[in-house]
Amino acid sequence: MTPSPPPLRSHIRWSRRFGFAVLGLLNLAWGAWAVTAPRHFFDTFPGFGLHWTSSYPPFNQHLTVDLGATMLTLATFLIGAAIVDKPAVSWLTGIGTAVFGTLHFGYHALHAGHMGTSDRVLSLLSLIGGALLPPLLAATHRLEESR
Repeated sequence: MTPSPPPLRSHIRWSRRFGFAVLGLLNLAWGAWAVTAPRHFFDTFPGFGLHWTSSYPPFNQHLTVDLGATMLTLATFLIGAAIVDKPAVSWLTGIGTAVFGTLHFGYHALHAGHMGTSDRVLSLLSLIGGALLPPLLAATHRLEESR
C-alpha cells in the first residue's frame, strides 16, 4: 500500500493544480470569446461594465482574433500543467506565460489608451498577476520537494 502524502504536500499540489486550472479556464473563455465574437470582445472586455480593450481604438478584427488565439494557446499550456502536474511542464508553462504577460504588461504600462485611472490600475494589476502567477505556481514544486 502506498503511503499517503503529508497534508501540506497534498495542499500544495492541489493549490498548484487549481491555480493553473483557473488561469487556463480564464484564458480559454477569453480566447474563445475573442475568436468567435471579436467585435463584442473588443467593445466589452473584460465585462462587468469595464471596457479595457476598446480603450485602445480602432477596432482591428485581425489583431483581436490573434489575441484570442494567443489566449487559447496559453489555456492549452495552463490546463496541461494542471493535468500533468510535473515540474518541467509547470516551469515551461510558467516561464512561457510570464514572457507573454511581461511583454503585455510592459506595453500597457507605457500606453494608457483612453482608460481612466481606476480602470488603468485594475488592468495593470491583472496583467501583473498574469505574468507572475504561473511561475509562482511552478515554484511550488520546490516547496513540495522540500517537505
